[in-house]
Amino acid sequence: MGHWWYRNIIEPGKLPLLVALLSFVLSFLVTRVITRLIRAGRGPFRNVSPGGLHIHHVVPGVVLVIIGGFGSIASGRGGFGALVSAVLFGLGAGLVLDEFALILHLDDVYWSEQGRKSVEIVVLTAALVALVLGGFLPFGVNDLSPGERQSRGLVVLNMAGNFFLALVALWKGKPRTALFGTVVPFVALIGAIRLARPGSPYAKRFYVKRPRARARARLRAFHHDRRWAAPRRRFENFIGGTPDPERISMRKGPPH
Repeated sequence: MGHWWYRNIIEPGKLPLLVALLSFVLSFLVTRVITRLIRAGRGPFRNVSPGGLHIHHVVPGVVLVIIGGFGSIASGRGGFGALVSAVLFGLGAGLVLDEFALILHLDDVYWSEQGRKSVEIVVLTAALVALVLGGFLPFGVNDLSPGERQSRGLVVLNMAGNFFLALVALWKGKPRTALFGTVVPFVALIGAIRLARPGSPYAKRFYVKRPRARARARLRAFHHDRRWAAPRRRFENFIGGTPDPERISMRKGPPH
């Protein structure tokens, strides 16, 4: 363990990255707990609304990201300053990506169905950074043996292939499959080779003159949604909280 720690974290200077990842995950989890307490009207936490203006936590998140980012550039790869900057950057990134859906839709969709995108992008970001930290990518690692270089090279090629397949899955109207397929083997492959979802760009391009393919796509989408919608919702509700059913996309709604 000590050898792995030195080779993959200390030697390549990834300690600030590890600290940033831990801060990022902790920031997201703590933020979700606090927002759920505010939503339920429990605990001492309240919305920050000076002068009636609601300040979303993406605002301090952007400030922390800027301070941490410029601080890391100024402090270099090592030292106490780099670790402090990494903590600030991770905390800020957690706050920003927790409201990724708000930025994407330019609307307060935190407790709506669209707000689930924030949870998905946070999970994807944490997984990608964890891959880099785990030594699966040889960035900054010196004196790799031929076996290590080959194994890590295969992982890099696998990730590149997964990314390409993820783009195909996204083209076929499967954004969740595309997101997780970039880091989970075979997930993107399954999304890329199976039928496209109705209404996707792929279906509009290739299923126009194929009524049987359109019918099969609709039937498969129906069975897939019926099978997986409930487990997926339970998992997302456990992580991010249950959306308000009556609030799809409104500018004013329950506080967070």
